[in-house]
Amino acid sequence: MDGRVASSGETQRRDGAEVLRVENLTVRYGALVALRDVSWSVRPGEILGIIGPNGAGKSSCFAAVTNAVGHSGQTFLDGDEVSATKTFDLASRGLRRTFQQNSFFGELTVLQNAIAAIVREYSASLATSLFLPWREIAVRRQAELIAAQLLEFFGVAAQYHDKLPGDVPYGVQRLLSVALAYGTGSKVLLLDEPAAGLGGSDMQKLADVLVDLRGRNLALVVIEHHMDLIMSIADRIVMIDQGAMLATGTPVEIQRDPKVREAYLGRDE
Repeated sequence: MDGRVASSGETQRRDGAEVLRVENLTVRYGALVALRDVSWSVRPGEILGIIGPNGAGKSSCFAAVTNAVGHSGQTFLDGDEVSATKTFDLASRGLRRTFQQNSFFGELTVLQNAIAAIVREYSASLATSLFLPWREIAVRRQAELIAAQLLEFFGVAAQYHDKLPGDVPYGVQRLLSVALAYGTGSKVLLLDEPAAGLGGSDMQKLADVLVDLRGRNLALVVIEHHMDLIMSIADRIVMIDQGAMLATGTPVEIQRDPKVREAYLGRDE
């Protein structure tokens, strides 16, 4: 990554209370313990990176945080325990996530996907549609405007808005998936390998978007295998290996940790 992004990542934002905190998360799939007593937290305006080898339990951590799988341990959002809150309700409260695969409606245009992501905030009631159709039209036009602005912020240019997601470049698809998860604004965004399959200018665009989101006081938790990306933008990093936390610290501390170097980053010759 270039120096501009790296210098942005050096800014530490540790003001305010933790917006998301997880304590002793444990996930079991039958006899397999995928995650064991993992704890971390993230504040507004902070990027927390989660790294580890394949199969380390990183995605299981996100599934547990969003209550998509059975687990033990506790999760707190804005100080309230949400360990048993339904995934859909967590999203309504501002805790949202992406997946390793792109997530969108393939039969809708890029703009229509964005409208669908904000439909709860920008939609008319049935009564309005029936008896005040001009107001319904105004609401629809506002939704289109807000959706277009959302896409533009995430680097999805207007030239792609009328295309189907499958017809736009892969790098644009990745940005679209992040935009749809963010919607009209979230408090915490969990990103599962957002840079998968990216390189060069596409990865730089993603890095710029994540840094801009941090500047908007969003809390981001990013699972990532691209070490150059996560080390350049993260404020803190958690290393997970074989389901357990191996180390936590700043990018510099993580890179110097001998346990991390041995387990993941590789030893010096």
